[in-house]
Amino acid sequence: MATAYHNLSDYDFNSVPDASQMRFGIVVSEWNHNITGALLEGAVNTLKKHGAKNENILVYYVPGSFELTFGSSQLVKSGKVDAVIALGCVVRGDTPHFDYVCAGATQGITELNATTDTPVIYGLITTNNMQQAEDRAGGKLGNKGDECAITAIKMIDFICKLKK
Repeated sequence: MATAYHNLSDYDFNSVPDASQMRFGIVVSEWNHNITGALLEGAVNTLKKHGAKNENILVYYVPGSFELTFGSSQLVKSGKVDAVIALGCVVRGDTPHFDYVCAGATQGITELNATTDTPVIYGLITTNNMQQAEDRAGGKLGNKGDECAITAIKMIDFICKLKK
């Protein structure tokens, strides 16, 4: 359990590139909004801390985590962003639904990363219970939204360096 040893919100501020010229898309699942809303808040605040402008942060909602792939794909195709952050939360229940949603969303986001030139950042929290989700959405383990924002900035910077 990696997060037990690492707070999701801890990072070296100075190691993060300036984001003032970067464009971000954030696709957020409406399902478990108490968690995804907190992830969104963390991501947006962290992007702004690193210079991202309000007009360069586009936020779109999809019904559930399974739809993160489609939403992210459409945002990539729009050409309006340099990176997409996909934020969702799936909590294990009594049926295999959890496994199908998690696997589908994970495979879809992986495929987007392998087949497009725009990074799609995996911000899907998959937990056994709501407390674990809360711990990762601004609770005792930090905020996965912060981590995703930093990853998006660094991946855009990675691409920029490759193009030089």
